[in-house]
Amino acid sequence: MSRLQTRFAALKASGRKALIPYVTAGDPAPEHTVAIMHASVAAGADVLELGVPFSDPMADGPVIQAACERALKHNVTLTDVLSMVSKFREQDQETPVVLMGYCNPIEVTGYEAFAKAAAAAGVDGVLTVDMPPEAGKSAFAAMRAEGLDPVFLIAPTSTPARLQSICAEATGFVYYVSLKGVTGSAALDVDAVANKVDQIREYTALPVGVGFGISDGATAAAVAGVADAVIIGSAMIQKLQQAEPNTPALEAAASEFLSEVRAALDN
Repeated sequence: MSRLQTRFAALKASGRKALIPYVTAGDPAPEHTVAIMHASVAAGADVLELGVPFSDPMADGPVIQAACERALKHNVTLTDVLSMVSKFREQDQETPVVLMGYCNPIEVTGYEAFAKAAAAAGVDGVLTVDMPPEAGKSAFAAMRAEGLDPVFLIAPTSTPARLQSICAEATGFVYYVSLKGVTGSAALDVDAVANKVDQIREYTALPVGVGFGISDGATAAAVAGVADAVIIGSAMIQKLQQAEPNTPALEAAASEFLSEVRAALDN
């Protein structure tokens, strides 16, 4: 089994839900990212979502946009992100890492070259926001050939036919975007999320993760009551942004925030 399959199976067996924090690689500076990843795992993260900095992150709100801009000021590239994953793997061979980003850097690299490099670095899954299943068949075939799981987004407006087509192509897990908006949006309706997750489960046996609009332990716990994983991005980035830009302070910020969320999920 893949690392993602192994991790979700273990969580299901123990009756726990996955905590998936998002961090932008290279934010606030490249030398901090691997330490933040390790601190996140130590605080209870089950899967890591690592953002590939991009100049036009269309699905992301102002918080993650700013994080990408900070990383890009340090000239962080896709190659740098893969190097960070390789460095992380020197100490952690078990925690799944999913890259989140946009198709341009992958297309520039080349689908097969990217897939081989990502697999060699220790990446487990790839979420490309602007590459839906029907638009990226060659890319996803190259990823699967290297053992990478393509992870797809499902929207609140996705129709049953759309759910069926997305779930037919997905592996690893599916990511339900709980809001009609960008990352960092507010006012999450947990009842509406529950209804959509139930609908998604009609088309797939894969774990269902929910992201966008989850900002604290209480909201995470409510979502975990209906989903298999909670994904926290903007709130995580905000906590890191508020910390002093040195590695110990950033590790502490990640640990404090995620420990609180983990405790809420487990309780």
